[in-house]
Amino acid sequence: MSYTGPDFEPPQPRRSPLRRPLTVVVAALVPGALLGWGVYAAVGGPDDGDGGGSDRAGAVRTSSAPPSDGPASAGGDAKKPAGSSPAPSATTPSASRPPASGALKDKVVVIDPGHNPANFRHATEINRKVNVGTHWKECDTTGTATNAGWPEAEFTLDVAHRLRDLLEKQGATVKLTQDGDRSFGPCVDERARIGNEAKADAAISIHADGSGAGNRGFHVIMPGAVQDGAADTRAIVAPSAELGRRVAGSFVRVTGTAPSNYLGDGTGLVTRTDLGGLNLSTVPKVFIECGNMRDGKDAALLTSGSWRQKAAEGMSEGIVSFLRG
Repeated sequence: MSYTGPDFEPPQPRRSPLRRPLTVVVAALVPGALLGWGVYAAVGGPDDGDGGGSDRAGAVRTSSAPPSDGPASAGGDAKKPAGSSPAPSATTPSASRPPASGALKDKVVVIDPGHNPANFRHATEINRKVNVGTHWKECDTTGTATNAGWPEAEFTLDVAHRLRDLLEKQGATVKLTQDGDRSFGPCVDERARIGNEAKADAAISIHADGSGAGNRGFHVIMPGAVQDGAADTRAIVAPSAELGRRVAGSFVRVTGTAPSNYLGDGTGLVTRTDLGGLNLSTVPKVFIECGNMRDGKDAALLTSGSWRQKAAEGMSEGIVSFLRG
């Protein structure tokens, strides 16, 4: 099964001081999903997106102050990320901004920055169980961090701000599930509910994985068919799969980053039925794990401001392509 779509072009190998040369092999393009990609010439666990994947609770915490704009280390795991975008004032959320005219002027996109920088201070609250349809699970988790201590929750907010700005320039109304303005959470069921109540045309939850060193690359998680209790994803499985394919294709093309070498069989696409943020969604929604924070080479990308901008551009192009149909 291989991916083709109106926005997909094979990425060109790029040389970067942050990693060895990237070699990509493109298989024949036929309708379906993204497949046939080779992995990096030197490639390095899974994250469940809601936060409960490998090494989520054991992340090292550092100050939540805005990181330095200094360059990321070329040696692997930068101590401080470069080029972080400034956080908007909590008194001026993006939902209150007048939408610009543009191709997406009638569209609503919900961006869900995974976790919350302050979750680690609220263990009792985030460990509370909530019903996700198929089972009960924790409200939220702390997320992971790079080996140098930069939290996933800071990464997700930074990329969410960049993505919001790009989509608003296209005229979309953009809502964030949280903007670092809450003491913890929201819980995974509320994250889904925010998208549902906004009647989002598309929703995306942004994450970075906390797997073992050597595991590299991104993957997009799409909902499987679930009908259990409060969860019924049957109506959104097909459109979410289309959204996922377009986001994955654009992410490869814009960032030059290969799909995961440890999940998705080289497609960059994974289907799951255990995530509350997907199970409880009634609007097309996907999760994206942008890379593995615990691998030095992936961490060097994730802590680079220029790479995070490309990541946001890849997501934006995939979402725009999906919404324009």
